[in-house]
Amino acid sequence: MEVISAIVNQEKPANSNDQSVDQPVIARQRENARMFDRIAHRYDFLNRLLSLRRDVVWRRRLVDHLPAGSQLHLLDVATGTADLILSLKQHSEQIGLGIGLDLAPLMLEVGGKKLRGNQRKEQVALVLGDGAVMPFPADSFDVVTIGFGIRNFADTMAGLCEFHRVLRPGGRLLVLEFSLPRNRLLYYSYLAYFRYFLPIVGRLLSGDAAAYRHLNRSVESFPHGREFCDLLEKNGFTNVRATPLTFGVASIYQGDKTS
Repeated sequence: MEVISAIVNQEKPANSNDQSVDQPVIARQRENARMFDRIAHRYDFLNRLLSLRRDVVWRRRLVDHLPAGSQLHLLDVATGTADLILSLKQHSEQIGLGIGLDLAPLMLEVGGKKLRGNQRKEQVALVLGDGAVMPFPADSFDVVTIGFGIRNFADTMAGLCEFHRVLRPGGRLLVLEFSLPRNRLLYYSYLAYFRYFLPIVGRLLSGDAAAYRHLNRSVESFPHGREFCDLLEKNGFTNVRATPLTFGVASIYQGDKTS
């Protein structure tokens, strides 16, 4: 698509993140991508099974948080198999151009197959690239989304900085991510599920135990709630808020770029 090619091929400004991201960080990003490629063939199925299809509902809820406007230019970072970008195109008439970016080629391959069979594929393209060092110039998008991907960044702050850079003034970042419930009973039940049941099922059905051990460890260690909102504010986002979903097992984080 000509418009998408033009955005991707524009020269990035000199103050982009290329020089600020350490090589060890980039190496860890790529190792994470290889991990997701190993489970790409079962990724969607296991998401539906292990979340009892709540992941579908959570993605749909992002429509309620889109900024005002029509024909919005959307960037979905860590797009994986393109679930989120397809959900937004299906449930909102506001989205025009949509680009999905991911560092895992086999995940994008699965997403490409879904795009080819989807009626909402118009003005959507998938691009291989690193969310911490993106191939887009500043002020390119009205909306940046990332679903269940920010906790996998080797450098969270570098990622948030890039998200802010590529957003246009007045644009909005929407982050869908796992979080931890406040209710004490739910909290311990949730941790038991993530620590014991989920790795076993993930290993049996995907053949990769390490990927699902990584899932529970990354969820437990990643900042959530007010702590993650503070990170957004440190990276220049305003009007920051968190919306808990399903008793707090996931959350939508919203932040705007005002200048």
